Amino acid sequence: ATTVEATVVLALAGEGATGDELDWAELIEAESDEPLESERLDSEHPLFIGYTSGTTGKPKGVLHVHGGFLVKIAAEVAYQVDIRPGDVLHWVTDLGWIMGPWEIVGALASGSTVLLYDGAPTHPGPDRLWAMVERHGITILGISPTLIRALISAGTDRIRRHDLSSLRILASTGEPWNPDAYLWLHREVGGSRLPIINLSGGTEVGACFLSPSPISALKACTLGGPALGMDVDIVDAAGTPVGPGEVGELVCRQPWPSMTRGIWGDPDRYLETYWRRFPGVWVHGDWATRDEDGFWFLHGRSDDTLSVAGKRLGPAEVESALASDPAVAESAAIGVPHPLKGETIWCFVVLKPGVDPAPALATRLRNVVAEHLGRSFLPSKVVFVPELPKTRSAKIVRRVIRAVALAEDPGDLSSLEDLGSLEGIRRALEPSS
Repeated sequence: ATTVEATVVLALAGEGATGDELDWAELIEAESDEPLESERLDSEHPLFIGYTSGTTGKPKGVLHVHGGFLVKIAAEVAYQVDIRPGDVLHWVTDLGWIMGPWEIVGALASGSTVLLYDGAPTHPGPDRLWAMVERHGITILGISPTLIRALISAGTDRIRRHDLSSLRILASTGEPWNPDAYLWLHREVGGSRLPIINLSGGTEVGACFLSPSPISALKACTLGGPALGMDVDIVDAAGTPVGPGEVGELVCRQPWPSMTRGIWGDPDRYLETYWRRFPGVWVHGDWATRDEDGFWFLHGRSDDTLSVAGKRLGPAEVESALASDPAVAESAAIGVPHPLKGETIWCFVVLKPGVDPAPALATRLRNVVAEHLGRSFLPSKVVFVPELPKTRSAKIVRRVIRAVALAEDPGDLSSLEDLGSLEGIRRALEPSS
């Protein structure tokens, strides 16, 4: 039996409520200007169900509760991005992604302003985001590395047209950075003076496992270290902590207030995904390292790991090498079966406008990866594609690319922003006549 009592529709682009639906504007017009009394609820009362991005499979509906989520996010936004009354916070995000609730709760709890925008950040031009910073006086701007890589190709003239002096904090999340894009953001947008608060958590975390603070020392691409109150570690396949420079699984050893209370309607999947590998320890599914100076870095999802001749590396390392070439806008690296090596690397590359996808360029890019990572990681194939499949939160879905490349069932595609990207990959893989 359905538990939905009413559907409220906010009219957009000429579409409004129909049938039994309720119109938002009509409801607001009929309301009194007097503040509504808040409902008194238990701290563990369900707040919302948020869905994960779907990069590793069917999106998971994770349950968050009132007390833990509100308290943790309020503290996190206050201390990690230094939000204060009078600030204007804008995170470039689909509100269905966890960063939507993060920015709304964090800004309003601090007495500051949250700027919400419905639409593409590159429409009607690639300077739309910089124009919004100037027009609305944005002081704290959150973005994804994917968006910055896409904006780099538009050049810096688009930035220079706008006054970005209101900005005092830059922040990012979603996937690992490559150094060139990170430093471009720091230099061209931040004027080489603004900190980049590169944080990482997840929809199911309801907060961040890793994050620096504005007063922290930083290195390019770092996430600083454990976020406030988070007992995180990096472990090997046996669950033993690894040393500096060693890649391992990111785990959390103690609970935190905003953690999901479970996957809606599927308690076994919750236990299987996060808890059964190391009993009593949350395994998040990210590869991480900590350098000799104590700075932490992420290297992508552990399920995306490439294993070439017994050597493991994350796709982000291959993609970072490719990004160093001026012809590359963005890329995705996957592992495909190989009879001798176990896996070999295929790279799917989106070129910058005007670049000719010639065979000589493919050879050059293969050698770029080998020069950065060693000859054993020389990709066996570079495929030029018009776009990469991404979720609505701009994460590249490598499992789908691999499925298309191997002519396998790609599984759940509900989180993809544009299914047409898969056809572009199929055409690119077709033998040339």
